[in-house]
Amino acid sequence: MPNDFNQQVIDEFRANSGQVGGPFEGARLILLTTTGARSGAPHTTPVGYLPDGAERILVIASAAGAPRDPAWFHNLRATPRVTVETGVFTYDADAVVLRGAERDHAFARAVEADPGWAEYQARTSRIIPVVALQGVPGPPKPNATSWGAALRLVHDSFRRELALIRKEIAESGPGLGSQLRMNCLTLCQGLHNHHTGEDAGIFRFVADRHPGVAPVLERLRREHQTIAELLQQLQEVIASDDADPLLVRTEVERLTDEVERHLSYEEEHLIPILDAF
Repeated sequence: MPNDFNQQVIDEFRANSGQVGGPFEGARLILLTTTGARSGAPHTTPVGYLPDGAERILVIASAAGAPRDPAWFHNLRATPRVTVETGVFTYDADAVVLRGAERDHAFARAVEADPGWAEYQARTSRIIPVVALQGVPGPPKPNATSWGAALRLVHDSFRRELALIRKEIAESGPGLGSQLRMNCLTLCQGLHNHHTGEDAGIFRFVADRHPGVAPVLERLRREHQTIAELLQQLQEVIASDDADPLLVRTEVERLTDEVERHLSYEEEHLIPILDAF
């Protein structure tokens, strides 16, 4: 992929909080910054990713089936500490190249979700690497100029992920694929972590400085409980070996409706307070 094309995608990604058009429109995309194996200089590349739980994501060094691994893969093998930009957060991660059965299972999940990965593998004699990017402990840096803007970015990321999952379920076959299950579980973990963090952090911060907002915060906490119940129900449906995509879709739609109402109410009442700080 030409460097000028990459730079266009990078610029658009950073200007639009991770959203881009063209061939990457609607895709799960990150900006991956590695350290040049020979130059020692930082190199940033747009890379698609697969959700893999709350703590890590997977990237695949396909290079569209080229004979050689992409430069970013050579770089992270030399220096495994990388930087990940999601459009919402920027954080450091450690790159781990998956081996053996773990690699094969992850790649099979990718192929199940998108047969294009199998086409890339068929074009080359090399075994296409799969890399796990494990976030380094510590708070990620929000890509926002205010607390209110950061909250809206996080909310919008959940909205986009819910929309993607709904689309993936609608396009799935009679069964529920392994990667689609993982996408749903990762979303559940992400929402749980976000709400737990709000209850213990930002809500207490706001309550201490704005006692009059107590009724709003109490409603938001109740909604967190309601969403937690919906998340549990979704996870129970997904856990079944013969999970019915139609039933999963129903649970996701119920969750989406509740989350949308919750996010809109929270933004209406908390963003003006947070931006005032």
